[in-house]
Formats: sequence, structure tokens, C-alpha cells
Amino acid sequence: MKDDRASRPQAMANVPALDPRHARRAIAAGAMRRVVKSENVVVTGPAGRLEGVVDSIDAAARAIAVVCHPHPLHEGTMHNKVVTTVARAFTQLGAHVVRFNFRGVGASEGRHADGLGERADALAVIAWSRARWPTRPLYLGGFSFGAGVALAVAAEARARGLVTVAAPLDRLPADFVPPDCCWLLIHGLADDVVPFAATEARLATLTVRPRLFLLPDTGHFFHGKLIELGDAVTAFFGPELGAATEY
Repeated sequence: MKDDRASRPQAMANVPALDPRHARRAIAAGAMRRVVKSENVVVTGPAGRLEGVVDSIDAAARAIAVVCHPHPLHEGTMHNKVVTTVARAFTQLGAHVVRFNFRGVGASEGRHADGLGERADALAVIAWSRARWPTRPLYLGGFSFGAGVALAVAAEARARGLVTVAAPLDRLPADFVPPDCCWLLIHGLADDVVPFAATEARLATLTVRPRLFLLPDTGHFFHGKLIELGDAVTAFFGPELGAATEY
């Protein structure tokens, strides 16, 4: 994959092949004919029952996507606006999307386990999803803490694609195994919770290079930037998922 470091940060705010006009037309067209339905589900996790929701449209699924929420100890849940934005983008592309609460959040059983237990939770949800839709390729996504979890399990889960939003790469362990799938990394350049400088430094140590989508004047929580966030996911994964949308 192309190494994008030479052209950032300003130029990377307009990443080649991530044309927001195409993505916005795709979302607008899809919203007119693709009503999202949500199904409450329960997944058996390693620490007990995990509360989840499956978002889908009335069409044959092209893929499955599992999206992980931000830090459980800082009010992160599967209903977080960044999580639901990523989920909606995948849903409109024809994926069945599974959002879930990590252990100890909402109706999910168990207690917070410093990331290690939450990785096990994610793997359990991935296994459940694959059992339900065994022939569909898997995509992973996550925001902040959840992005770190998704990134940490992507290689083991054999994901087809990955999107991380404000991922704390610098907090991953030294023996972290990077993903070998297509990877979209979205980050706000004004993020003071997970500064991009730390993420960029860790990226330089990896053998893989994600496609970057950097948003100037954007903080950790993407206030006022959710449309751009969803557009980036749609534009990056749309061609691969073969969405039946006019581009």
C-alpha cells in the first residue's frame, strides 16, 4: 500500500480516491431507498452476556461489519455518535452491522478489563457474526478505545477491511500484530485526547501503511464533522463492497 507520509498533514485532508462528493451522493441516494432496521441481540461473551444491535437494510448482505465503541470508563457505548455514523455508512453499503457494548457497559455483563478482556469480547462478537452470516466477508471499525480494540484483533480475525477513528496507536503493546487488510485511518488534527503526532510516530514503526483521512480543525469527538466522517468510510469501502449506488 502506498506510503502517504510525504504528503501530510495538510494535503492529506483531501486524500486521493476519497472524493466526498461521490460519497455524499451515494449516501443521499441510499437514504431515499434504504431504510435501516435495527435488531436487538445478545451474544455470549467470555465474561457473560453482551448486549448488541444489528443494523441492516432490506437487501441481501454484501458483508458483515463489527464496530467497537469508545472507552467504557468514559461513558463510551454502542450508541456513541461516531460509532453510529460508521455503522450507518457500512449499512448503506449493504453490510449487516453489529454494534455491541463491551463488558460492564449497558446490559452487558462483566467488568472493564483494561482492553484485554474487551479484545476477547470483540472476538466473541466476530465469531457470533460469522456463525450467523458464514459466507460474508468481515469488516471492522472502531472509535478511540474501540479503534484500538478493532486494530488489535484485525489480524487474528482475518478482517477484509478496517476503519479506525482517532485510534490510540501509541498505546498498543510492543508486540502488536498489524493488520494485513485494507485500512482506513481517520483522525482529527486538533485532537487533544489522542494527538495525531503520537499516532503518526507509531505509524512510522509499522510495516503497513493505512490510507489516511485527516480532518483539519477537528477534535477528538468530531463535532460538526460527522458527514465528512461517514463520507470517508463510504468512499473508501464503497467500490470494494460493490454498492449498488450511482457513483
